[in-house]
Amino acid sequence: MAEAERIIGTPDIPDAERGGQEREEREETAAAQRPRGKRRIAVLFAVATFAYGLDLVSKLLVVARLEHHAPVELIGDWLELNAIRNPGAAFGFGAAFTVIFTMIAAAVIVVIARLARKLHSLPWAIALGLLLGGALGNLTDRIFRSPGIFQGEVVDFIAPKGFAVFNLADSAIVCGGILIVLLSFRGLDPDGTVHRD
Repeated sequence: MAEAERIIGTPDIPDAERGGQEREEREETAAAQRPRGKRRIAVLFAVATFAYGLDLVSKLLVVARLEHHAPVELIGDWLELNAIRNPGAAFGFGAAFTVIFTMIAAAVIVVIARLARKLHSLPWAIALGLLLGGALGNLTDRIFRSPGIFQGEVVDFIAPKGFAVFNLADSAIVCGGILIVLLSFRGLDPDGTVHRD
C-alpha cells in the first residue's frame, strides 16, 4: 500500500535536486524580468532626456530673446511669457534657501537613480523620468547660472494671471509628482507589484 501511494502520489525528489530545481526557476524568472526592467529604465531615461532637453532649449531661447524685454502676451493678460530669475524653489518659494534647494534636487536625482534598479512599472518609469528631467533642468541653472555655483538663479518664464511664474522643469516635476500620488493610491509599486491596503 505504501508503495502504491508512492507511485500514485508526487514522486519523491531528493532535497538537493529540489533545491536545484527551485534555483533554476528563480534564475529563469529573473532572466525573464531582466529585459522588461531594462526597457522600463530606458523609458525612464528617455522621458528624463526629453523633459530636460525641452527645458534647456526653452530657457536658452528665453534668455536670448525675452530677458530684459516686455512680457509677450499669449492669451491676453491671462497667460504671458515673462522672463525672470528665481533664486528660490519651484514657483518662486523660498528665495533665501537656494543652496538647500540645490542639495535637495541633487538628492532627488540620486534617489531616482537608485530606484531605477528595481523598476518594472511603465507608469512609474514615466513619473520618475519627469521628476528626473525636471530636477536636472533646475539643477543645471543652480550650478551654471549667476550669481555662482550652487547659488544660481533659475530662469522662469510661464506667467499665468494671478499665479507664480514657472518653467517647464517645474511643470515636469509637478506632473511627475501627481502621477506618483495617483500610482500610490492605486497600490502600484515601482517594482510592478500591486498591493491592496
